Parts: sequence; structure tokens; C-alpha cells
Amino acid sequence: MPVRFTPRCAGLLAAGVALLMLPAAQPAAPIVPRVRTFAFDYQTTVAAAPAGTKALDLWLPVPHDDASQDVGKLNIEAPYPYELHTGQYGNRMLHLRVSPAPAQPFAVALHCQVTRREHINPLLPHVAGRRAAAADPHLGRWLAPDRLVPLDDSIRIWALRVTAQAGARTDLDKARAIYNHVVSTVKYDKSGQGWGRGDIYYACDARRGNCTDFHALFIGYCRALGIPARFSIGFPLPAERGAGEVKGYHCWAEFYTRQTGWVPIDASEAAKNPDKREYFFGHHDENRVELTRGRDLTLTPRQQAEPLNYFVYPYAEADGQPFTGLTNQFRYRDATE
Repeated sequence: MPVRFTPRCAGLLAAGVALLMLPAAQPAAPIVPRVRTFAFDYQTTVAAAPAGTKALDLWLPVPHDDASQDVGKLNIEAPYPYELHTGQYGNRMLHLRVSPAPAQPFAVALHCQVTRREHINPLLPHVAGRRAAAADPHLGRWLAPDRLVPLDDSIRIWALRVTAQAGARTDLDKARAIYNHVVSTVKYDKSGQGWGRGDIYYACDARRGNCTDFHALFIGYCRALGIPARFSIGFPLPAERGAGEVKGYHCWAEFYTRQTGWVPIDASEAAKNPDKREYFFGHHDENRVELTRGRDLTLTPRQQAEPLNYFVYPYAEADGQPFTGLTNQFRYRDATE
């Protein structure tokens, strides 16, 4: 029986033929992370220890390699023998012990070359040159409290309230709700006292502070809801290429879900730059160098005083007591093509 084509059928057939003739969809262009290579210089001058000091210990953080950072050409200048160690969470450090303690000041300098890659949201496909991050053996640690970030009922209730108001159900949605809450309600403000310690209760009460305070709040709320979150600290570089001195540290955070792996966030930079609020949920820019990860750190070899709140500046002990006679300078110089 012959097949009859009505005008409507003929139109559908023509449309189908036209679709078949369309060129095949092209794959999405790869997203190319920005990369920055620079020399990084880290120097501390140690003042003369008090008379009669039997031993002086000095620790310096040493930048490490990871999926977003390559460190090479390491050169250390020190007037006394030293050792390099790998401590908690893969953190690298220099340790130097002088006994008896020197009566004159001395300097230790660390020079290296860093290649830092933009850390791009793992949810985005087709990221060119993406390096797989190694599995984190410390995942359970990133669910546990820190001294200044307890996981008590008050923190848990506040975190639940934030995510409930946002209607968040998945861990990813909950982390996003916490990020939006922190960025919207905390002001980057280093006036007065109390800021800079990463004290979650200070951040909750004052609603202001620096990067440590922003990320204490984000990390604490995430952990309170069973979402692993970890803290990293290092130094920021100005976006403009060149050379200069870095005046102070910067810290940032990541959270983990089974669907995404580790997701980078930078709540304090988002608060300072509202136009980059979307960017800093899922990205870390390349204008930074990471020195250490984690808080409440025990050094290698172990210091005699209490664990460090965080480790970005040099730390010293004179006969087992914290020694503050350190003057520091940090500089960068971008590589030329």
C-alpha cells in the first residue's frame, strides 16, 4: 500500500531531514586555568636570645607541592645546620636548633620558585590540564573541632537555621547556603581587638574580622552538619604582575562532598569584592602561595608549647618557651617570559 504524505507529514519529514543535515554539536571549548610563576622569598631575623638560654629552636613553613601548586629551586640560607621535615597533613617545615643559643642576631632565608594554578570548581567539565588531587587520608580530621572552632549545640543550631532558611537539602546546597550567609553577614574589618584568631564565637558575635574569622565560621558550620571542611594558609600576591613585598598572610577553605570532591571557596575575598562572589564559590585564583594546611598544629620535631593555632609565620622557642624576637620579610618576583 503506498504511503501518503499529508502536508503536515511532509513538513515534519522536511524538518527531520534538515535536522539530520545540521553539523554535529561541537564539544565545549576547554576551560584553561590561569597560571602564575614567581620567585618567593621568605626571611626571618632572629634576635639574640636572653642571656643564659641553653637552646633555641626555630621552625619555618616551607611551601609544598599539591594539585594546584608546584614548588622548585628551593634554596635555604642559614648560618647553622638545619633539617627539612614533613609533618601533619603533609606540611613541610625547616627546623633549626642552636645550643647554646647565640648571643648575636642571625637570619634564615628561604628562596623558591612557585607555579600556582587557578583552582577551578570541580563541577565544571572540560578543564584543561586539570590535575587529580590525591585522596585526603585526613578526611575524618576535617569533621572534628578545632580549639577555636568547637562543634557544640549552639553552632549546630545556627548552621541548621541557615540551611533551613535556604531550603538546602544536599551537602553542596548546604555549603552554598553557609557561604552566602557568611559573605552576606560578616564584614571584612580589622579594627578593634579579637579579630585574626579564627575564633568562631568572635565571628558570630562581632560579625567582622579578617580571613581567619570568615573561614572559621564557614568551616565550623560545615563540620557541624557533617560536611568535611579544611583550612589552608599562605600569602596573597597582588593581581598585577611585577615584584614587591607581601605584608601579611591570607587563608582560604575547601569543603568536601562525595559528588564533587574538594570544592574551593574564599569567603573573605568575596566579601571584599562583591562582584566576585560567584567566582569565589568554586575557585581559588592563582594569586597566592600555600604554606600549610590545618589548625592546632604540632610541628616536627614537636614544639614544647601548645599546638599552633595556624602556621604561616616562623615560630621559635627558647628553652621550650615561645620566643617572639623574630622580624620577618616576604617578597615575590614574577617570572619574565
